Amino acid sequence: MTRKINLNADMGEGFGAYDIGNDDGLIQIIKSANIACGFHAGDPDVMHRNVMAAKARGVSIGAHPGFNDLWGFGRRKIDMSLSALEHAITYQIGALQAIAAYSGLKVTHLKAHGALANMAAVDKEMALAIGRAIKVVDPDIIYVALAGSQMETAANELGLRLAREGFADRQYDDDGNLASRKLDGAVFKDPEVALKQVLRMVEHGEIVTRSGKIIQCRIDTICVHGDEPTSLAVARHVREGLEQAGIDVVTLTKMDLDCEN
Repeated sequence: MTRKINLNADMGEGFGAYDIGNDDGLIQIIKSANIACGFHAGDPDVMHRNVMAAKARGVSIGAHPGFNDLWGFGRRKIDMSLSALEHAITYQIGALQAIAAYSGLKVTHLKAHGALANMAAVDKEMALAIGRAIKVVDPDIIYVALAGSQMETAANELGLRLAREGFADRQYDDDGNLASRKLDGAVFKDPEVALKQVLRMVEHGEIVTRSGKIIQCRIDTICVHGDEPTSLAVARHVREGLEQAGIDVVTLTKMDLDCEN
């Protein structure tokens, strides 16, 4: 049986006159695009441009919701009620669905951004609020969750389709969460280092943490952060390395993703 993996990137994170990342380059390499929905980044024109580019390249699209924190790029923690969080996620999914209607595409997955993702990875109630928003808007949307996190638990409890995510360009702590960006070396900028981590995840089901601890995991999708200056080089090297290893890089919709319920 041919091995498969999805390669995704966070995109559309500019707004107005400001561009962040190389969306035009990344869309030619990845197979699923997580498109910012206007809260931490993105605007209607940026969303539309990325959706149309995804359609042209056969790339599946997903919502990339974050906290309403344009100034901090969604990387600052915000304390909000669970109902307000659920509604904010619902709002952002709906925004991308409306823009996607121009291209005839469907929003097929959701991946939380920045501080929201980091908090939901360890806070089950937040993870469930995100999942409830998905279930209300479209229960067929795939919940992209950090492997082994509370988001994975929430997706399974709610009976949602789940994609367990690993990161090409980030270090891990011993608890399986991403190491803080404030730490030296927490973000990989060397494409070969990123590829080595990815192949270990995909071929052996293992994550090696900063301390050298080995965590067993299942990974369905690999992320490259689109806002990093090295993202294009990392993404290209990772995809080439995966294909050279005999692993097909496919859209999330072509992965075998069933809920556990």
